[in-house]
Amino acid sequence: MQIKRYPDYPIETLPAAMPALLRQIIARRGVSSVDELQLTTQRLPRVEQLRGAHEAAERLAQAIAEQRHICICGDFDADGATSTALMVSVLRACGAQHVSYIVPNRFADGYGLSPAVVSHAQQQGAELIVTVDSGISCHAGIAAATDCGIPVIVTDHHLPGPKLPAAAIIVNPNHPDCTFPSKSIAGVGVAFYVLLALRQVLREQGRATPNLADWLDLVAVGTVADVVKLDGINRILVHQGLQRIRSGHCRPGIQALLTVAGRDPEQLQAADLGFAIGPRINAAGRLDDMAVGIECLLAETQTGALQLAQQLDQYNRERRAIETEMREQAAEYVADYTASAIPPVVVLYQTGWHQGVIGIVAGRVKEQIHRPVIAFADAEEGLLKGSARSIAGIHMRDLLEAVHSHHPQLIERFGGHAMAAGLTLKKSNLERFQEALESTAERWLDGADLEPVLWSDGELDESSLTQQFVQQLRALGPFGQGFPEPLFDGEFGIIQQRIVGSKHLKLVLATPAKVPIDAIAFNIDTTEWPDASVQRIHAAYQVQLNTFRGRTSVQLQLEHFVALR
Repeated sequence: MQIKRYPDYPIETLPAAMPALLRQIIARRGVSSVDELQLTTQRLPRVEQLRGAHEAAERLAQAIAEQRHICICGDFDADGATSTALMVSVLRACGAQHVSYIVPNRFADGYGLSPAVVSHAQQQGAELIVTVDSGISCHAGIAAATDCGIPVIVTDHHLPGPKLPAAAIIVNPNHPDCTFPSKSIAGVGVAFYVLLALRQVLREQGRATPNLADWLDLVAVGTVADVVKLDGINRILVHQGLQRIRSGHCRPGIQALLTVAGRDPEQLQAADLGFAIGPRINAAGRLDDMAVGIECLLAETQTGALQLAQQLDQYNRERRAIETEMREQAAEYVADYTASAIPPVVVLYQTGWHQGVIGIVAGRVKEQIHRPVIAFADAEEGLLKGSARSIAGIHMRDLLEAVHSHHPQLIERFGGHAMAAGLTLKKSNLERFQEALESTAERWLDGADLEPVLWSDGELDESSLTQQFVQQLRALGPFGQGFPEPLFDGEFGIIQQRIVGSKHLKLVLATPAKVPIDAIAFNIDTTEWPDASVQRIHAAYQVQLNTFRGRTSVQLQLEHFVALR
């Protein structure tokens, strides 16, 4: 692991009243003007800029007026769950009396709007299907719906393939003809924009409309949980949702999920949405039925929401146990690799692995070895389902596209993003797929891509290790994918070191000026630490506030550290 420091960026266009270090931090993250710091909804792009949104809104307005049965087809992750809950809840608030939803079962139905899912929707009496966070690759399902006389509106954000599905309307910022300024909004963001367009249409018709700001908590959760790039538009959506949650203006389901996760809403940060709420919603889709997660988000009472949140929390505990076992098994695959012998893409498979957890395992192993990883589990009828996680420098979906174009017989289906993708292939093709994948990746990957780097905003002196500075840093958020949390580095003496919670290292460090500061490093190697022989370390760290027994103090969270002997 290398620690590199960002170079200095031009900061003359940023507010002079802001300390130079803070200006540097935001300049390094792409902020070049004071306007970009104003995370107000007034700065969101106009609805008209999202291709197809107005046409979708007109079709929805007509369906509401005629009280047609609208069926929402979602996805089995947190983005899909929040998108589904958002669409169902807002349509009902707009007067739709016949709104249902279907989320494909990960194990029985597979991904997206399949012919089987269309059959379920038809049995429910669907007269219009709206996909959320899915649909752009669901050719067979959309064709089946069309044959049944059910029009389909696709709202999605995933990258389309070379051929678009024959849907009635497609709303996707990544549509080749769409000029929407953000290609990174999550599925829930696309759904939100369609509903903004619906509100506009209903107002023009003189019909009552709800205040869509009341649903920004859902938009924030789905956006952060899907780990999309926090560009300017996504930062506005997440910031506005966080503000509502912190002030107590959020739906009972999100409040309940924060309760079971032990998070204080008033101190909520964007990362909490990804680490506390997202995994609990995702756990339902990973282990059982995402309907539990959606119903939690749709719950109208605190009591009902808490019961569902507790069920989701239990799913998450079970998911963790399964994940731990699978990670230990995966570790055996990579234990024999030396750094020079790790292939450019690592493929993992073991009989008995759980389909719902392979994505998490792929992500954990990716972090460990800094290589793109695809983990496979057994599926139906001799098939394997895979979940891929990538590193900066290699676009996972494009990599799979390249393999498919040169070896069209290997992959049954695939889809996804730059950093994450899913695929299905025949078990008998696994070895040939691995060879083709590694061969393609070797041509794509630069050696520099394979060296993990932590980018630091430099060293902090004692004057910055204060609660006031930490609060100023927080105010620059939200932070996340593409707008990373500030990271600093420096050398420290060790005053104390001990293990807490079985595998976390709690330290008291000494700054260069001999000022003591608390620090913690999570999930360390207990065979190496604590080590009384180490007196100094070089550490990359985040600076945060820690509240314990009613007392708040500054603490360093060590992301990486090495002994200085």
